[in-house]
Order: sequence, then structure tokens, then C-alpha cells
Amino acid sequence: MLRRLPIESSRPLELFGLVRVVLAVITLTMLFALGLPYDGRAAAVVGGLLIPWSLVIVVLARRRPGLPLHPVVPVIDFAALAVVELVAPDTYAAVRFAALFLIAVHAHFQGERRGLALALAGVAILVVPSALRHGGPATNDDLAFYETVFGLAACATAFMVGRLRTAESASRLRARGLSRRTLQAESEVRRKVAESIHDGPVQELIGLDMVLVAAHRAAEDGDSERAGELIDEAHGLAERNIQALRDEMVDLGPYAFEELAFETAVENCLPAWKRRYGFEVGLALERLDLAPECAGGLFRITQEAVVNAGRHADADSVSISLRRVGGDVELRVSDNGGGFDGEGDPLEAAEPGHLGLASMRERAELLGGRLNIATSRRGTRVLVRAPLASVAAR
Repeated sequence: MLRRLPIESSRPLELFGLVRVVLAVITLTMLFALGLPYDGRAAAVVGGLLIPWSLVIVVLARRRPGLPLHPVVPVIDFAALAVVELVAPDTYAAVRFAALFLIAVHAHFQGERRGLALALAGVAILVVPSALRHGGPATNDDLAFYETVFGLAACATAFMVGRLRTAESASRLRARGLSRRTLQAESEVRRKVAESIHDGPVQELIGLDMVLVAAHRAAEDGDSERAGELIDEAHGLAERNIQALRDEMVDLGPYAFEELAFETAVENCLPAWKRRYGFEVGLALERLDLAPECAGGLFRITQEAVVNAGRHADADSVSISLRRVGGDVELRVSDNGGGFDGEGDPLEAAEPGHLGLASMRERAELLGGRLNIATSRRGTRVLVRAPLASVAAR
């Protein structure tokens, strides 16, 4: 479909209108300086049509930004240039240069498909009347060659500018979506941490306080045996709370990678992963001198891959390897779970509440690397490669 790309601000439209006004005024000034050639017809078209039309674009861009983006606007632009060439045939080259400028700008606003369609319309509006007049800068053969070059240049310009604009918009929308999901994930993590602390450690600490009060009373009554039992119970409660809080810290991830190496962070997580998911994790970690940002990004990818294997794939075996391959650092996380065949692109946006696989791709790209996920009913393999030199520099 020939849908227009979204425009977030009217400022570029206003600037486009002002530039058009300036170019038209300069053109009119030069025509006056040259003594009003073409019996003043060109000056009349520029002053009576191009300048007012450009001022209208500026006003519309400020008051109703959607109107200057309507496809009728570039059609009027090309028609105005055709009128200039009609009254002054010697302006052929100047009209074609101006047309390329307008095609490039409109393609930027409209995107590659609509931009290419408008470029074809502009070529038709300018070339067909010129061919019918049998005029041009030289012979008819030269004219055919010039018009062919102009048509190809116009279409190529519209395609390339529109393509770059489409890619830019896609990247911006993806970044915005990731930011939105990040905020949702942060809110969800805060909620889960609050609920976990309230339902776990807070309740346990209330019970611990009651046990200690009872132990104190038993000690005052001289019942040392009862006091000892209560103290042992309090000790057990304290140990459970310490473990619960440590698990919460593991979920949040280690942030002190200036002190913690990647392998140390992963090894600290092994007991919690075994308790939660019931599988053993095999490690084959090469000791590498990674920058803190690199170690943190790779750990987050590892954590997400292990959590997916435990929560969604029902895996009973996971292996993690980290090694140097040439000038790259390679992280590989494999499991023997069910995979996710038939669920679409594994790198599509994750569901609200967690970043999932999309976050793994974003983290790999932030390291200047690439992420590859291979999945089937026999298991899933997450492979990350990032240039070691660049991540060390980062």
C-alpha cells in the first residue's frame, strides 16, 4: 500500500516552505537583474505563482501540517514548473534541476513507494509536454537522451531518499517500541519485587519477631529448652529470608561488573537456577578481559536465555559457553527444551511485561554484535558474537 510515513514535527515542513520561498525570490531577483527576459512571462509566473504557492505551504505547515503532505501538493509543484518551462522553454535545465530537488524532498516526506509514484507523476507532467512541443536544448535525439536521464535520475532519487527515510522511520519506531516495553518491564519488575518482598520476607520477618518475643519470654520463665527451640526456629526463618532476598537480587542481575567478571556472575546464579528450574547448568567459560558494559550485556542475554529454557521450554539441561573466536567474543546458550516451532519470528517484539527475545537482540546490537537463535523441538541455541576490540573500547 502507498501509505505515507509518519511525520513527528511540522518544523521540516516549515523549513521546506521557507527554502522554496527563498529560491523563488532569488529566481525572481535574477530575472529582474537580467532585464526580464522572455518578455517578462517567466517573472510573472515566478512572482504570481511560485512565490504565493510557497507562502501557502509555509502557512499550512504551521496551521495544518497534514495538508502540505497531501499528494496533490507535489503535483501542483510539478505543474507550476511545467508552466515556467512552457512560457520560457530555455529554462529547461533549471526546471529539471528544481524538479529533482522537489522529488527528493517529497520522497523524504512520503517514503519510498509514494515517493517513487510521485516521481513518476512529476516525470510525466514535465516530460510529456516537452516531447509534444518537440522543443528542448538541442535536437530531438538529444532531447530524448536528456529526458531519459532525467526520468531515471528522478526515479532513482525518489527510491533512495524514500528508502533511507523508511529505514530511519522503522528504526525510530523500533527504538520507541523497545523504550515502551522497557518502561512496561520496569514497572512489572517493581510490582513483582514489591509483591515478593511483601508476601515473603515481610511476613517471615513478622513471624521472626513473634518467635523472638516468645523465646525471650521463655528465657525469662526459665524454660531454657523451649527458648532454645524457638531460637532454632528463628534461625531457620532468618536463613530462609536471606535466601529469598538473594534470589531477588539474582533476578535483578548483578550491576557491579567493575568488580564481578562474567563467569563469576553466572556462577553465582547457578544455585538459584537449579532451585527454580530443577536443571543443571554446564559451564565452559573462557576467562576473558571484558569491559563492564560487555560483561553486563552478555550476562543479561544469558539470564534471559536460561529463564526462557526454564519457564517456557521445560528444559532439563542447559549449557553456557563463552570463548574468544578470532577477534570476536562468542556466547552460546543451548538447552534441550521444546523450542518454539510455529510461533513466528523468534526476534519479534516480546509480550508486555518483559523484554524477552527482542531485548536479547537489542543488547547484542548495543555491543556492536549480532544475535542468532536456532530453535526446534529438540532445543534452542542462542548465539551471540560481538567484536572483542569494540566492546573493550566501549
